[in-house]
Amino acid sequence: MYLMYVDESGDAGLVGSPTRYFVLSGLVIHELRWKPLIEELISFRRDIKARFGFKLREEIHAGKMLTSPGDLARIPKHQRLEILRRYADILAGFPDLSVINVVVDKQNKPPDYLVFERAWQALIQRFENTISARNFPGPRYADERGMLFPDATDQKKLNGLLRQMRNYNPVTNQAQHGPGYRNLQLRTIIEDANFRDSATSYLIQSADLCAFLLYQQLSPSIYMKKKSGQNFFNRLDPILCRQASPRDPHGIVRL
Repeated sequence: MYLMYVDESGDAGLVGSPTRYFVLSGLVIHELRWKPLIEELISFRRDIKARFGFKLREEIHAGKMLTSPGDLARIPKHQRLEILRRYADILAGFPDLSVINVVVDKQNKPPDYLVFERAWQALIQRFENTISARNFPGPRYADERGMLFPDATDQKKLNGLLRQMRNYNPVTNQAQHGPGYRNLQLRTIIEDANFRDSATSYLIQSADLCAFLLYQQLSPSIYMKKKSGQNFFNRLDPILCRQASPRDPHGIVRL
């Protein structure tokens, strides 16, 4: 079974939103590789504790670490940024890890465009398709399934979308199938989403980092530009799921 841990960057609002983009990043790992990944993350956390005094129980929340660090202000800002860079390198070096990324550019979208629904529908569909095609790295079995583990979000809306997609999921036909739509009901994604508190989940924190770095590549803050942090997303290149969007050089699904 494949597990996808999801977090977002930006907000899903359309009118009066402070962000142009809404980003979803799904960190995908097979259940048989889950424990080695956790052990690798614990080792990384011990390393940054020794180097920077970053405690194991403290949350790596990428955006807040730089703009609203709270107790983490005890660590100089450039070192907090270095922690994020090292974190990206640890993820990029782990075998059998994949990241699916979805970006909604809210500029010029019609007023009735459903940002949250469209982004999550695209992410879930790519997760389903990649499992079905056996394109994720790691163990591959004919009857693989997947489960979702998102950070806190609109639980009712997301689970409603999942249930709907299991019954009615219209997908625009590709050219070889002619015009119109096909009803591609979800077959491999089981159960409702299993929501996690990012403060206690290293894997949700990892998804948060991916989403943050992608957003900063699209719309970097002044500080990130100054420190070339807008390029940190490229460090994740080895684990980007290009099958999610083959025409995009990074496999990003752009809506």
